[in-house]
Amino acid sequence: MLGVFNLTVSSAQEVDKKYLLGQFDETKDNYFVKLSDEYAHGSAVGKFLRKETYEAFVKMAVAAKKDSVFLFIISATRNFAAQKTIWENKWEGRTLVEGKDLTAVADHKIRALLILLYSSMPGTSRHHWGTDMDLNALDNSYFSAGNGLKIYQWLQTHAAKFGFCQPYTSKTTRRTGYEEEKWHWSYLPISKELLKEYKSKIGYADIKDFKGSEVAKKINVIENYVDGVQCR
Repeated sequence: MLGVFNLTVSSAQEVDKKYLLGQFDETKDNYFVKLSDEYAHGSAVGKFLRKETYEAFVKMAVAAKKDSVFLFIISATRNFAAQKTIWENKWEGRTLVEGKDLTAVADHKIRALLILLYSSMPGTSRHHWGTDMDLNALDNSYFSAGNGLKIYQWLQTHAAKFGFCQPYTSKTTRRTGYEEEKWHWSYLPISKELLKEYKSKIGYADIKDFKGSEVAKKINVIENYVDGVQCR
């Protein structure tokens, strides 16, 4: 156990900056638990969440199943190293963004903003905290019709009862930052406290050690993206 922070559901105490930035190994920390194969699909297989988050999710999934709604996790905790891989693959053109190789975008600020449509800079992701997860499909259109719409409507109606909220809702509310993500749900009893800790302890000097980090301050990534959430 790393003991990187001391946080309960009811109170945020001293939280280590390294935890907020995702600079730890969740597989070696007792605050995290491994997802069971019953609820983990795709890249989430073998991954981890905060114990409280996962326990609340399982309760929610059991309740959903009674209504013939089947929830499963497709992405869970991603530490700094994992997020860096995702970010730099897009930054260096190994992963296309909206069908584009971003190495053709010479302006680093614009390149970063294109990645930030849906992917976080390392050190700024809520997935670092073990409180956030992606469910069922990484595609808003999936949740707009058929079974996906049924799932989304169930979550809108019931998720809050289990402590979950959708941080990245429609931007018609004038929310800043990432585009809407109907698949992304956050365990608010802990994530709201961690957001407060992040805003009080993390500065732009802490967002570093990945390609493109120099533009973080130029685009106000903390104010516009880390704090650009519906969940409070």
